[in-house]
Amino acid sequence: MGIPEPRYLTVGRIVRPHGVRGEVHVQIVTGYPERLEQRACFYLAAPDAPEVVQRYAVETLRHHREALLLKLCGCDDRDAAEALRGMLVQIPTEEAVPLEEGEYYHFQLIGVKVETESGERLGQVVEVLETAAHDVYVVRGPAGEVLLPAVEDVVRALDLESRRMVVHLLPGLRGEDEP
Repeated sequence: MGIPEPRYLTVGRIVRPHGVRGEVHVQIVTGYPERLEQRACFYLAAPDAPEVVQRYAVETLRHHREALLLKLCGCDDRDAAEALRGMLVQIPTEEAVPLEEGEYYHFQLIGVKVETESGERLGQVVEVLETAAHDVYVVRGPAGEVLLPAVEDVVRALDLESRRMVVHLLPGLRGEDEP
């Protein structure tokens, strides 16, 4: 049995207050920022307790460069906005954009067992790191930690039903000394 699906998906993080009327600057962490404009409310949670949420209705929302400026009902001054600094901005999982074939939410990959094409067990995915080029899967197992780039040359098969990933280890991925 796998890890239960979370009830909420994070789409942003409140970075700081914006102005003096309660608006907040939100760093966007979703691949579908245009869908955020349609939201009537968001669910805010502290990063260390993402399931403990408080619902906030949206008063105004506007895009600003690569971020959002968000005014939530009940957040009417800079002090109230400051109190929200660092909070995760979330939506219910069932309202998330359906993914294309071959796309996965990070939470779906946590706990997936990883093995090489020859059947050697490397461990399981414990974290997904986002980089500018591609995601990187952090795999921990008996031989320690391996960082696997999420690219076709490395990830040969991924089956979420069986919670199994088959990978091709390119030279240097294990961190062993090269000849």
